[in-house]
Amino acid sequence: MDHLDNLRVFVAVAEGGSLAEAARRREISAPAATRALAALEKRLGAALVVRTTRSLRLTEVGEQFLADTRQVLASLDAAEAAVTGLGARPQGQLAVTAPELFGQRHIAPLLFEFLDRHPEVNARVFFSNRVVHLIDEGFDVALRIATLPDSGLTAVPVGRMRVVRVASPAYLAQRGEPQTPADLAGHQGVGFAIEGQGRIGWGLGDAERPEQERLVVNSNVTKVAAAVAGLGITRALAYQVTDEVRDGCLQIVLATHEPPPVPVHLVYPGGRLAAAKVRHFVQFAAERLRALPLLKGGV
Repeated sequence: MDHLDNLRVFVAVAEGGSLAEAARRREISAPAATRALAALEKRLGAALVVRTTRSLRLTEVGEQFLADTRQVLASLDAAEAAVTGLGARPQGQLAVTAPELFGQRHIAPLLFEFLDRHPEVNARVFFSNRVVHLIDEGFDVALRIATLPDSGLTAVPVGRMRVVRVASPAYLAQRGEPQTPADLAGHQGVGFAIEGQGRIGWGLGDAERPEQERLVVNSNVTKVAAAVAGLGITRALAYQVTDEVRDGCLQIVLATHEPPPVPVHLVYPGGRLAAAKVRHFVQFAAERLRALPLLKGGV
């Protein structure tokens, strides 16, 4: 039993009038209550109670120590209650990161709604195609579209994302539509590179790629625009081309040869001890994201 527990036993002794009653109140055995009081008196080097065969009363030192102890414990209980209250209510700054285009299209709108629901929360967002290190860079939550490595982060699955290859109808009318991955060797491509990670592959064998990447960009918006402009076939995550496919500006090719869908997670440090703002946002965002057809294997 630690010093704080011993103090609480002492107060229970004073208020209950006996060691047996103190033990009942603290839900411990009578011998444990006796040891706690003895340990406290030994630590202080002073007798706090006078025991007789029929009664127990506080010494003069015990009376003064009781008043001081009650004040200390009350302050501690108030501090704990305040922290518990803060931990249960979303408040403070929430820092969120996500891939650039997905963040703009899908994270930002639900974050706006979350902030409207929780006026004591403010937010900082950073949408980038590079992998942001949450702890080193001071972020609370990240959306990851990738197979996750082992880490100390808590990962909440929200769906899966198709990896597609698309080209404009005009380009396909001119160059023909590939029927197998090997047919890509006769086509032009639009490549993509992420700062600090190099060029992103096509997810196929070495020979199963466009003969020439006429353009390599580091912006998904530019990559998609280049494909719409007819510069060639490009590889994209489904969310990057949803509007263009729907509007007929781009056409999916090699649909029967797609790689496995990519898992999508919300990740955050801290697990169950994470701040309320983080836990509430992750729960809210996960529910919204799981409802997206895009994260159920659609485009």
